[in-house]
Amino acid sequence: MKNKKKGQGFIALSPLVVFVVLYLVTSLVVHDFYKVPITVAFLFSSIYAIAISKGTLNKRVEVFSRGAGSSNVMLMLWIFILAGAFASSAKSMGAVNATVGLTVNILPEQMLLPGMFLASCFISLSIGTSVGTVAALMPIAVGIASQTGMSIPLMAGLVAGGAFFGDNLSFISDTTIVATQTQGCRMNDKFKANSLIVVPAALIILCIYFIIGLHVDAVQEHIDVSYVKVLPYLLVIVASLFGMNVMTVLVLGNLLTGIVGIACGDFGLFGWFESMANGILGMSELIIVSILAAGMLGIIRHNGGIDYIISRLTRIISGRRSAEYCIGAVVVLVNICTANNTIAIITVGSLAKDLSEKYKIDPRKTASILDTMSCFTQGLLPYGAQILIAAGLAQINPASIVGYMYYNFAIGLAVILCIALRYPQRYSRPFIKP
Repeated sequence: MKNKKKGQGFIALSPLVVFVVLYLVTSLVVHDFYKVPITVAFLFSSIYAIAISKGTLNKRVEVFSRGAGSSNVMLMLWIFILAGAFASSAKSMGAVNATVGLTVNILPEQMLLPGMFLASCFISLSIGTSVGTVAALMPIAVGIASQTGMSIPLMAGLVAGGAFFGDNLSFISDTTIVATQTQGCRMNDKFKANSLIVVPAALIILCIYFIIGLHVDAVQEHIDVSYVKVLPYLLVIVASLFGMNVMTVLVLGNLLTGIVGIACGDFGLFGWFESMANGILGMSELIIVSILAAGMLGIIRHNGGIDYIISRLTRIISGRRSAEYCIGAVVVLVNICTANNTIAIITVGSLAKDLSEKYKIDPRKTASILDTMSCFTQGLLPYGAQILIAAGLAQINPASIVGYMYYNFAIGLAVILCIALRYPQRYSRPFIKP
């Protein structure tokens, strides 16, 4: 019976294996990530997921559709649609060129990379959402890359990486809220413990971007800027900083691009409509990938794939250090299967709390491990929302960004070292519940 359950667990996870083989392995073999479109890879793995599931075909399709049409997925799709419309209409009326020109004129050449990274970190920390930060800054980053000759995937990874800084630490981030609630600790206590782990990593990455910037052969000339055209991006950034809902921000941004664009004569009313429509259509591949991925992962969850991962990993725990590693590993694997770091923390949260209590792990460190490792993983998934929206706005392959997610690699390594070296020492001692 035990072997049967083991086989069932592997079968439940096998759609993810099919996707990895079709997309990642095949692309590596032929040295071209464009040979196998990510939509086709998800289509075949989704068909396979439905085929191996039990029940009538209608029942299996219903499970797939529930995963694809969940409230989290639909919210993400609305953001994609609004972001696409905003990016296209802003570009048509000259907002991107104006904002890029202003940035290039203000920042010295060697400060463009660290400057954009700091902006992404600060905005995401203020608004608590990595998706909103990427949607706000990605068009500017792409414009700077095009203007200066920098690598677009590098700029995309820089912005997306900085966005996870705030996603991990912000008091209003959903991952912070879920991590602290599941572990029963206060957000400010988790912030203190978490910042000791990730802030050193962020400072190292900031220095790396400064060093890279010194060697970037960027041709910078003073650019004449129409400052009124910067207003749409200023609105998006300032409204985001005040904590306004990302969809409301993008709706207001779209309206302002239309007003400024029409007033400046860049397009008429119907030209504005056309530019928004083009932006929405430009997000079609992104939307299709999101639906297929969510449906496939919904079937994996329904068939017990996530439960299988959790049950297998928890067998190898022998002490406090291995329990911490296990908590990190479980949230990583569940995040891979759900492509949503918040859902991953919710799924693993109760298990992590039980392990923390059993092995006397400080709940503040447990919450930090959950949050940081989920953000680490989310930023390295080519089918994760943040990478997909960055790729969609930059019009590049999602996989091309992953190798440039320096900050995410750094925080993953930071957590591993912190567990191994029992750092921060204050939060690594045996925890006695008061």
